[in-house]
Amino acid sequence: MSKVQSPTSNNEQPQAPNADTQAAQADVGLSRDFELTVTDLRKSFLSPTGERIEVLRGASFSARAGEAVAIIGSSGAGKSTLLHLLGGLEAVDHGTIVAGKFAIDRASQSALARFRNQRVGFVFQFHHLLADLTAAENVSLPLLITRVRRREATRRATEMLAEFGLDSRIAASLVGHLSGGEQQRVAVCRALITRPALVLADEPTGNLDTAIGDEIARSLVAYARDNCALVIIATHNRALAEICDRTLILRGGRLFPVESSS
Repeated sequence: MSKVQSPTSNNEQPQAPNADTQAAQADVGLSRDFELTVTDLRKSFLSPTGERIEVLRGASFSARAGEAVAIIGSSGAGKSTLLHLLGGLEAVDHGTIVAGKFAIDRASQSALARFRNQRVGFVFQFHHLLADLTAAENVSLPLLITRVRRREATRRATEMLAEFGLDSRIAASLVGHLSGGEQQRVAVCRALITRPALVLADEPTGNLDTAIGDEIARSLVAYARDNCALVIIATHNRALAEICDRTLILRGGRLFPVESSS
């Protein structure tokens, strides 16, 4: 994705890309060989007692499109915080996050909203589906936001649900009537329906039985490889981490590589 500069006079100096320029670059998509680069990421929060708690203390790593990367670590280590920063849901205190040519840490809120909607898929442990909508309606929402016609969005949502073993009866059911495993598969479909370049999954199998959890985990890893996307999964599940291409452990606010046991 090349940069385009406006002509400048002899008295004018070229300006660095601002957030709107970066948003325009994000709108045309991340290239299939994009790299996510995270450098010296720091984040802290104030406790209810006013004490500042450092969660990330200089976390750094890089990953390329086509990879599935597992992030492991103890509860409270900062895995969810890291994913929120990567997706632009929270602001960094210090450090940089660059996806392709899009500087997530420096982008405006409007640019981040476009980037998330068009390029990022989120999968949460608690699926956050809308209970008063059907499975197909939940999955089609990201498409409707991008102004895909409702009939086309519903068709594509129903087809994706079928890919995950959820038939037309389930597609037409209110999600509140579905089992936990079915609801999480709906949530994964919603995350992937726009074919995002970056997928961030936070404990996606945490509340599921082993069989359903394994199925969802393998689907996410396969998505990275089949679509040349980057999938980052925060998990306590060592079996899930083993099927990813790489595993990083978040410890003491920093990331370290974990050697494969295979």
